[in-house]
Amino acid sequence: MAVRVGSVELPNPVMTASGTAGYGTELGSYLDLASLGAIVTKSLSPFPWAGNPAPRVVGTAAGMLNAVGLQNPGVAEWTDRELPRLARTGARVVASIWGRTVADYAAAAAALAGAGLTALEVNVSCPNLEGRGQMFACDPSATADAISASTAAGVPVWAKLTPNVTDLIEIAEAALGAGAEALTLINTVFGMSIDPVTAQPSLGIGGGGLSGPAIRPVAVRAIYDVRAALGGVPIVGVGGVAKGEHAVELMAAGAGAIQVGTASFWDPRAPRKVLDELRRWCERHRVARASELVARAHHPGAASGPTTDPATDTGASC
Repeated sequence: MAVRVGSVELPNPVMTASGTAGYGTELGSYLDLASLGAIVTKSLSPFPWAGNPAPRVVGTAAGMLNAVGLQNPGVAEWTDRELPRLARTGARVVASIWGRTVADYAAAAAALAGAGLTALEVNVSCPNLEGRGQMFACDPSATADAISASTAAGVPVWAKLTPNVTDLIEIAEAALGAGAEALTLINTVFGMSIDPVTAQPSLGIGGGGLSGPAIRPVAVRAIYDVRAALGGVPIVGVGGVAKGEHAVELMAAGAGAIQVGTASFWDPRAPRKVLDELRRWCERHRVARASELVARAHHPGAASGPTTDPATDTGASC
């Protein structure tokens, strides 16, 4: 079951997704954290952040909407209180960071240097105060600046990108050119829910990010297109994975490893179950190594991919 994401070797391809399992130890009562490929933390900033007003999460027919607002205690508090407990479990740790400015990313990354991390996942899908509120990940230059600043951690950098852009390939190239070793695809999709009784948005801040089964086809398409355009770039797939066969789908599209997120809300054992199901799937289909699944959809003789050209067929604009 061992896989590689760039220079990072993992015992298996299943990780938690940032923002869906707290800081990792919360799942320790339900599964052996060290049995997963890695634990990816909730996004950390160089300062404490209170997040958005409630309600922050609302269920949908095929997933959930969230607008938690990146609440976190700050890198220093997490490093002092949470990281030692997580390290004692033997889990491999991928810390996620975010910031309002490029300097914030640099500060968060520098504060994590020497912390024993497996990798650093850089969440550029958040507001850029230097870019008048636009996401860093909606602009190639801003993405590159944030990624470049984050290399201060001294560990492999993974860029977590949003699908809410006109040209994902351009953003991915900018991230890789600035020092990202891998891409995490995808973050949530813009969405909103309105209470029919009050006629007001269900979330306290209005709109939010849609995750869960509804966005898995979006993730598959994003991964497929990036792999097709950029070749063997290391990709971590995330979006709607709740079963072993879902992991197979994202890996066939081009992901070398996957993350389980929203499924953990209704079953905290979901990441381990996905791993067990993936192993059984490989056994049933005589797949000797999990790495053999990667990019199968791109191999000659595989089912045809999208009929549209990924270079010209675009999704929602920023």
